[in-house]
Amino acid sequence: MLIKLSKASDCKESEITPESLYVSRRAILGGSLAALAATALPRWAGAADASRYADVEAGRAPGWFSDKLAATKWQAVTAPGEAITPFKDATHYNNFYEFGADKGDPAANAGSLKTEPWTVVVDGEVGKPGRYALEDFMKPYQLEERIYRLRCVEAWSMVIPWLGFPLSALLKQVEPTSKARFIRFETLQDPKSMPGQRSSFALIDWPYIEGLRLDEAMNPLAILAVGMYGRELPNQNGAPLRLVVPWKYGFKSIKSIVRISLVEAQPRTTWQAIAPEEYGFYANVNPEVDHPRWTQARERRLPSGLFSPNVRPTQMFNGYAEEVAGLYSGLDLRKNY
Repeated sequence: MLIKLSKASDCKESEITPESLYVSRRAILGGSLAALAATALPRWAGAADASRYADVEAGRAPGWFSDKLAATKWQAVTAPGEAITPFKDATHYNNFYEFGADKGDPAANAGSLKTEPWTVVVDGEVGKPGRYALEDFMKPYQLEERIYRLRCVEAWSMVIPWLGFPLSALLKQVEPTSKARFIRFETLQDPKSMPGQRSSFALIDWPYIEGLRLDEAMNPLAILAVGMYGRELPNQNGAPLRLVVPWKYGFKSIKSIVRISLVEAQPRTTWQAIAPEEYGFYANVNPEVDHPRWTQARERRLPSGLFSPNVRPTQMFNGYAEEVAGLYSGLDLRKNY
């Protein structure tokens, strides 16, 4: 069952993309993006957005993904007043250390990742554990487009239209036990296709691990994403399944998920293990708590350049305080960063 958000970021029913438009988007995935770029824009898109969507590269979507596009709820959540980051920036400037440490390494090296077939394990403190082929894992869920701000701990940011479903829908289906208090997520470990995992210089003890408190995971904003920009996820952005928690720094949104475990104790996450004084478990976007080596009060919105740095103030909880601040009532966010 999907949870309807009743916050300021909601989309009105009258703004939902009509059937004729999302059918056009399916055609885009079939390879005719260039011809359809103008007509496939959402109704809310202006002239500036036309140029941003025009560079979306056609992908190789599996059949189950293409089929689900026909029932997608477009613009289930929007980002009023925000311009969507160009596809090229969102897919060629990112961190995915399994493919290398430089911002361009994921796009350059992720082509070797095999995402079909893909298996997801759900285990731990659940009444209904299981091992699922991704197409079976996705069967119960309707895709939604969620346009979210993304804020990296490194002080750069983007605005990305994701395709996914609320994490809470999965949790309700697998029936957490009374002992479940946290969720532990695990990324694929495959040194053969992930050169960063073969590097002797890597500080990370693979596989990459992230986690959430159960109540955070149940918040309607938290989603599991399988697509972005109206197409399936590119490999470098976490194909075929990733977490998106928009009020937290980007490293919390773990990519290429193969295991979701409900656990009683707080999991030891990857960056927390490497540098706990810099990367805490919560990692909520907070302009009042600086990173030890740079300020978090400002951020650089991509695209940016030498003569157009596009620097702006950082918002508490990345602008989602209305929806999530109650999760941390009474918690000292300077100590629990």
